[in-house]
Amino acid sequence: MDLERLQTLYRYNRWANARILTAAASLSADDLLRDLGGSHRSVRDTLVHLMGAEWIWLRRWKGTSPKALLPAADFPMLEHIRARWDEVERELAEFTAALTKESLGRSIGYVNSRGETWTYTLWQMMQHVVNHSTYHRGQVATMLRQLGAEAPATDLLVFYDEGWR
Repeated sequence: MDLERLQTLYRYNRWANARILTAAASLSADDLLRDLGGSHRSVRDTLVHLMGAEWIWLRRWKGTSPKALLPAADFPMLEHIRARWDEVERELAEFTAALTKESLGRSIGYVNSRGETWTYTLWQMMQHVVNHSTYHRGQVATMLRQLGAEAPATDLLVFYDEGWR
């Protein structure tokens, strides 16, 4: 994968995450935690899963293999999610800015939460993370609609239409 395109993909990911967090801010505390029967139950739980996945992959790229994702219960309100996600986003931005063409082809091994060892190239893992985030932002968009809130457009082409590159 081309370095510039991957860095753009991560700018898109930050933009899309910010839009979905802004939309979630319209929810009451009860609606944020309401069990909607999804794979991660509530908007809060899905957002924490999304953030936690970005966090755990970054840790793996930096050489550690956390045993678990961040627990949703540690983030009772949206402000707590935003504060932690800001940290993750800052670290991700620094990481992507420091990438080189050579580093993208580097193989990285890690141990997942089930104790299994996997190895992929960095560009494959990074592309996976954005794809995973897109999937779960779609789940949050559905949950927002179920709760009567407006779901923002987070399509890649909307990102481009708004002048981001």
